[in-house]
Amino acid sequence: MLMFISVILAVIAGLLSVPVAVLFIEVMAALSLVEEKPLEVLNPKAPKRVAVIVPAHNESVGIVPTIEDIKRQLSPGDRLLVIADNCSDDTAAVAAAAEAEVIARDDLKRIGKGYALGFGVNHLSIDPPDFALFIDADCRIQSDAIGRLREICSELQRPVQACFLMKAAENSPIDHSFAKFAWIVKNWVRPLGLRYLDCPVQLMGTGMIFPWDVIRSAPLASGNLVEDLKLGLDLAAIGKAAHFFPFVTVTSEFPVSAKGTDSQRQRWVQGHIGMILKAVPRLLFLAITRRNLDLLVLTLDLAVPPLSLLGLLLAGIFLLTSLAALSGLSSAPLIIAIANVLVFGLAVFFAWLKFGRDILPAHAFLSIAPLRKFRLYGQMLLGRTAAQWVRTDRAKVK
Repeated sequence: MLMFISVILAVIAGLLSVPVAVLFIEVMAALSLVEEKPLEVLNPKAPKRVAVIVPAHNESVGIVPTIEDIKRQLSPGDRLLVIADNCSDDTAAVAAAAEAEVIARDDLKRIGKGYALGFGVNHLSIDPPDFALFIDADCRIQSDAIGRLREICSELQRPVQACFLMKAAENSPIDHSFAKFAWIVKNWVRPLGLRYLDCPVQLMGTGMIFPWDVIRSAPLASGNLVEDLKLGLDLAAIGKAAHFFPFVTVTSEFPVSAKGTDSQRQRWVQGHIGMILKAVPRLLFLAITRRNLDLLVLTLDLAVPPLSLLGLLLAGIFLLTSLAALSGLSSAPLIIAIANVLVFGLAVFFAWLKFGRDILPAHAFLSIAPLRKFRLYGQMLLGRTAAQWVRTDRAKVK
């Protein structure tokens, strides 16, 4: 019985070594890429027709700045299509007044951003563009984003993902320092590392452009909470994994209310964990049997949980293996657990040292702010799950 317990602890610690190693490799590779200049050779003869698809669910308050950002960058023949999806507000009217092409989708039996995107692509198929670019309704894009994304996508003929970052709203009462750092690690540091290693990256839900021949038959229509992750993995399985283009940035803002912050975080974390549990074993099998290196890389990348959760899991197995060793069981699981903690700590330290010092001061690690996420994980264990697609509450605290 004691031997069985030791084996179980060693297996758990060994499994945790996989995401820890992936995280460490990605962070170390990113350190080599920070100062790299744009090297892509853009194709001046690229087709010029781009359709920008903006899925919007009750976004009438903030959609106009997004539309204006996009309109300023459209060339003759380009289109801007807003999908007012199951809206109970005046999103469609506001978008139309801002001179966007608008279509409405009302189907309460199929709720989810993926369904909205599929609806938009199906609408465009009557007069298909050369490329489809997805931008969320609450995002801002830099002034040359559409042109540069179109050109690199034309050259590579594969999906291209811009850098998607979150910012804290001005005068926000919520301290987002930890969230910003975790987001930078996830959407900037780790993709930079994968790009340096000449590997594909996950899709991030916005700022992603596709050749029409790729996206027209992609399995978009779903209610998955992380439809972007699912889409990227589905495309990798057919040899069309996404390329990271860090020289174009798309930004959005964290909610300024605690309620909005918690609901947004719950959807992201719940969706990610669900993908790990349901998809990783199957995708690993497919990647190995089909000898699909891109799919293997993205599956291993997917297996890395959110930073706070991974840290919690490592701390928990370290405590358990320590107690087991003190009780006279094998010390092998403890050695693995210690190695995991050290490697994880080094990865976080180097990521913070190079990318996070400006947003997360060192003394912040001693605060209790991360405990909010631990509470979230507890709620999820109790079955308090998120809805499929609920607009984030961005109401300001009075």
